[in-house]
Amino acid sequence: MVDRHHPLLETLAQRVRSLREGRQWTRSRLAREAGLSLRYLARVESGDGNISVLRLYDLARALGISADRLLNRGTPGGPAFRIHRPVALVGLRGAGKSTVGPLLAGRLELPFIEMDDRILEESGLPLDQLFELHGERYYRQLERRTVRAILDENRPEVISAAGGVVNDKETWEMLLDGATVIWLRATPEDHWKRVIAQGDRRPMADHPAAMQELRSILRHREPVYGDAHITVDSSEITPEEVAAVAYRRLEEAAMAGM
Repeated sequence: MVDRHHPLLETLAQRVRSLREGRQWTRSRLAREAGLSLRYLARVESGDGNISVLRLYDLARALGISADRLLNRGTPGGPAFRIHRPVALVGLRGAGKSTVGPLLAGRLELPFIEMDDRILEESGLPLDQLFELHGERYYRQLERRTVRAILDENRPEVISAAGGVVNDKETWEMLLDGATVIWLRATPEDHWKRVIAQGDRRPMADHPAAMQELRSILRHREPVYGDAHITVDSSEITPEEVAAVAYRRLEEAAMAGM
C-alpha cells in the first residue's frame, strides 16, 4: 500500500499545481482536458491521490509534459537549464504557435500567453471586428503596446506572437531585443491546411487567389522571420516533435551562454 503522503505524491502534486497555474487554468479546466473528475484531480493536487499509470499519462498529456517529468524528483527546478527571459514563437497563421506554445511551455514549466488574447482584452473586440472597425494601423499600435507590456513584466514565459508582428519594425526589434524568438517555419501548403482546419481564412478571406496571396505574404516575410534567434521547421512533424526540437535548441543556446 502506498503512503498517502509519500514524497513522490507530494512532488507530483506540486508539479501539477505549478503547471496548471502557469497556464492560468482552473482546476476544472485541467480536469476536463485530462478526462479526470474534479474530485480526483483535487486529491492529486493535495498529494493524496495514488494515480494510476494511465491517468498519469492523461494528466501529463493535458499539461504538455512527459509523464516521467511529472514524477522526476531529481530536477526539482524543472528543466535542466534555466530560461531567464520570454520565449516568443513567431510565424504566419498556421505555423503551429498556439499548439506548440503550450507544449513547449509545459516542457519549460513556464506560463503560456496568447498575444492576441491580450490584445482582445485591451480592445474589448474580437480581432475580426477590430480590423473591420479600426483597421490594421490601430491593431499594430495595440500590438506594440502589448509586446512592450509583456516584456516589461520581465519574467520567463512562452508567448505566441501575432503572425504579422514583423510588419512593424519597432515592434519586431523590441521583441528581438527582449525575448528569445523562435520562428516556426512551414510551407505555404502546411500554413493553408492548418488555417482552413481552424476555420479561419484571415487575412485571405474573399480572395479568389488565396493560395497565391499566402505564398506572396510568406515570401515577403521570410527574410524578416529569418532574423529570429532560432528557426524550427514545423512541416511534416507533429506539434510534440516541434516542441521537442525547440526545447533542445533552447537548451543548446543556454549551454552556449546565449
